[in-house]
Amino acid sequence: MNKLKLYLLFIGSLFILSFYKVELKETVIDLTTYKLTTYSSINNNKYLIVFESGLGDDHSPWIAKNIIKKISGVSDVVIYDRAGIGKSESGPNPRNIERLSAELDSVINKFINGRKVILVGHSLGGLIIRDYAIKNPEKTGALLFVDPTHELYNHLSQSNEDTISNLLERIYGSDFGGVKEANQLIEDLQYSSTLPNLPDVPVVVLTSMKQNADNIAADKINESSRQGHYDAQETLKTGVTDFTQVGTTRSGHYIMYDEPSLIIDNLKLLISKLD
Repeated sequence: MNKLKLYLLFIGSLFILSFYKVELKETVIDLTTYKLTTYSSINNNKYLIVFESGLGDDHSPWIAKNIIKKISGVSDVVIYDRAGIGKSESGPNPRNIERLSAELDSVINKFINGRKVILVGHSLGGLIIRDYAIKNPEKTGALLFVDPTHELYNHLSQSNEDTISNLLERIYGSDFGGVKEANQLIEDLQYSSTLPNLPDVPVVVLTSMKQNADNIAADKINESSRQGHYDAQETLKTGVTDFTQVGTTRSGHYIMYDEPSLIIDNLKLLISKLD
């Protein structure tokens, strides 16, 4: 397997354009010097769910298997493109977790309307919602982590980071948001290691335990194992009273593609805990 592919698998980045259509309202959020594009289904439901994608991904992974369509009947939903990705304009550097978390707050504030939010984060998006929840416990109702990046499993050398960044730049150009995010991966992992515990809200973690070529390659790069991957994500339970971790052998890193029902069912579980 090509080493460049292995490095990308480390962070779980696939750049897949979705051709599935779902009826969502497009709303642009003006952050003064740049704008973010959001897609929402708002019907004044009791709950709001906001989805955060992985490195370099736009909003499309959440609509490819009709997750948004199926959950919008019980909750308002928002997905969006981070700065420099999809239809969103490029944002200021550095594109680190703290800035991405602050931009997520701007998105949430547009739609929250006095409610608490259920946050869903895949891969690098897991670091973003983790930082957000710690900084905004009063707005956070529950958390669903979808095979999140974690500093106790993910290890990255400068050479690895440069390889990812350079490859993305060759494919998408230097102004692509994924390139700028990739340039911060080492710093993001270091930063995440300093974070305190999550707020004590219901938390579900979905962990890919499938022994496929991609996960085996990721374990090799990180000098770890699927069990090490599981154990790292399990540490998110510290200080959390209501914590559930689901290890699935049926899904690779992109659980939303392999088992969309797992995400839908656990979102409904989290909603039931907030009733």
